[in-house]
Amino acid sequence: MAAKKKKKKERKEKGLQFYREMGLKAVVVTVLLAAALSYYVYNPMPDAIQEPWKLMAVDAAFRTGINLVREDAFSAFRGCKSPAGVVPGVKVSDITFAGVPVRVYEPPAGGEGHLRRGLLYLHGGGWAFGSGKMGAYDKVSRMISDELNTVVVSVEYRLFPEVLFPEPFLDCVAAAKHFLSPEVLDKYAIDPERVAVSGDSAGGNLAAAVAQEVATDDSVPVKFSVQALIYPVLQALDFNTPSYVQNRNMAILPRQVMVQFWLQYLGADISLQPQLIANNHSALQHSVLTPELRSRLDWTSLLSQKFKKSYKPVVAERDSHGLLKKIPGLLDARSSPLLAGPEVLAKCPRAYILTCEFDVLRDDGLMYARRLKDAGVAVTSDYYEDGFHGCLSFTSWPLDFDVGKRVLRNYMTWLQNNL
Repeated sequence: MAAKKKKKKERKEKGLQFYREMGLKAVVVTVLLAAALSYYVYNPMPDAIQEPWKLMAVDAAFRTGINLVREDAFSAFRGCKSPAGVVPGVKVSDITFAGVPVRVYEPPAGGEGHLRRGLLYLHGGGWAFGSGKMGAYDKVSRMISDELNTVVVSVEYRLFPEVLFPEPFLDCVAAAKHFLSPEVLDKYAIDPERVAVSGDSAGGNLAAAVAQEVATDDSVPVKFSVQALIYPVLQALDFNTPSYVQNRNMAILPRQVMVQFWLQYLGADISLQPQLIANNHSALQHSVLTPELRSRLDWTSLLSQKFKKSYKPVVAERDSHGLLKKIPGLLDARSSPLLAGPEVLAKCPRAYILTCEFDVLRDDGLMYARRLKDAGVAVTSDYYEDGFHGCLSFTSWPLDFDVGKRVLRNYMTWLQNNL
């Protein structure tokens, strides 16, 4: 009897020991997973960024998406759309303009007896992902259509890896010219004197390039009256501007990711990324980069001291890889609107250019604003000291930021007052 009790007690103690060991292992695994997750998510933020942990979480999700792009699996994100009826009364139609898919938003006020505004919008996403039908873009298009009595046309241009430069640009130009045709403007009761082109990030790049193309094409009788560029990417010859260096590891769009987007867009090998980050592609040996051409993106003369700070230009002596021959698109103003000559800029419509302090693209926008002004174009430069790349897309709970709400409201106010 005593022996049975002893064995029973031993089995109980062994069981308890087993559970204690399993519990300890579970705790260790949990701690390790939490540490790994924190390591993946944690990215030091500037003090001016509000709710830094929220931005870190968004950044971690975005980095995951970028990895999926490398595996050509971002299609799941492309299909993410907003539910219809976010703004009651706005009519939404998915059609084509000159063979290019577009989504048209018509305001509820109607056009009977009153001409309306028109806005061509080009979404961002590094020329590789995104859609005007996705949540934030769809929401903003509906708001603009409703509040500003505007017919908004959001262009679904083709993306990498399906196509490379210049195809996305050509899609946008085709849609723009169709939209600006007198027949289409008349169909939607749009005032031909009140038509804008706008876009953010890579879409801002396309919007600027389309604005230049339309402005200089005499076969297009109706021109855009304004262009609204939201943290646009405008050049690929200098990845060591003050904002590129200062924000090289910033959330959402670190320098290496922007360089990756450029290489993908221009059909180049991703392995060339370190060469471009070192500015070897714009080395002094390249005679095609004349002093006049270099002056078009010379941040030492185009930026104010507030933004130059103590940064120094990074200029390579030689390019041993022949990068400009391998990537001719680097010198094409259709991909890099900042390279356009003053004679082209002088014909462009008045502009609104939004830039953010914590964005590698800040100086692209600031330099373009300066060059447009020098060419005689009226420019509103809207700069946010606490802004970060992509903030316009974060205006709804739970991924809402105060700066995003301010950016959206000021953008819409400018359109209301200038379009």
